[in-house]
Amino acid sequence: MKKIIKKIVLYMLLALLILFIFFACSPKVYNVPYIKPRTTTKYWQLPTGSKIAYTYLPAKGDSVKPYPVIYLHGGPGGYVYSKNIELLSNLADDGYNVYLYDQIGCGLSNRLENIKEYTAERHRQDLEAIVKELNAVKVILIGQSWGGALATLYTADNAEKVDRIIFTNPGGIMPQIIKEPKNNFPDSLQLKAPSDLSAKSNKKALTARGISVAIWANLFGKKLASDYEADGYLTDLATEFTKALVCDSTKTLKEEGGAGYYCNIRTNRSFGKLTDPRSKLRNNTIPILLLKGQCDNIEWEYNEEYLNIFKNNQLIVIPNAGHQIFVEQPERYVEEIRKFLNQ
Repeated sequence: MKKIIKKIVLYMLLALLILFIFFACSPKVYNVPYIKPRTTTKYWQLPTGSKIAYTYLPAKGDSVKPYPVIYLHGGPGGYVYSKNIELLSNLADDGYNVYLYDQIGCGLSNRLENIKEYTAERHRQDLEAIVKELNAVKVILIGQSWGGALATLYTADNAEKVDRIIFTNPGGIMPQIIKEPKNNFPDSLQLKAPSDLSAKSNKKALTARGISVAIWANLFGKKLASDYEADGYLTDLATEFTKALVCDSTKTLKEEGGAGYYCNIRTNRSFGKLTDPRSKLRNNTIPILLLKGQCDNIEWEYNEEYLNIFKNNQLIVIPNAGHQIFVEQPERYVEEIRKFLNQ
């Protein structure tokens, strides 16, 4: 009887394994939007090998400011939303030349065949090449989430090229040294805990296909799924996890389909190999503005590190806003950035 039970269990496990392999190897189509070029979309072919899509908002008026503004989106694996372009056009009205670009592997920019090339260092080199492309004496950086960490990596080696930085809910400086953030923020800031809506997103991620594609990308640096499928998968997940990026989930920004899956998974993997930029950044005098949403999901300790390093700083907490301040409080978002730039 025991032998029969063992055989049944063995056959069941074998059947489950076959099913897992079948679903793991079966491409999937996702009912999600896929980003399309805008009438304003232009491209840079950088010496790094990256073909980068960008939108240029030319300065208006007779008094053009000397330094252009470059917007760095979040992620890794995020992209420039149409909302970002709409809001930052206000800076062009103030006389700033504004550039918003999709990082390599994201949005409308090219995907790399060798996904091992998606690294934080590659993104930093691309930004260096873009600044050279603009022939700018100095630039102003706006870094959203991971874009803040990217701005920091660039500034560490190019401080003389940076006029000022606006950090909006910046992600932790990489490589990470704060291992267990407690989110012990001063009571005076009146921050609130963000929504925890990760259950549905995690459930979507725990599929045979999703697990296999991630393992293949992480362990072997190979694409088990095409970029089209993998990006659709990340967009599908984003429809759930982005609900936690706002205080009021009913105001979640609709996805435009620019997610870059392999950029996300491989860039995150590269953080531990970075040279620590902190020693190069300390005691600099670059003015920074740090905007933090009242219910941002980035722990306070990660933001506080920016204030400790960049001594010439201003911190403003935006009430009733989450990680994407520009979604829930667009007028205040633009107001504070303009005020800081025009001081």
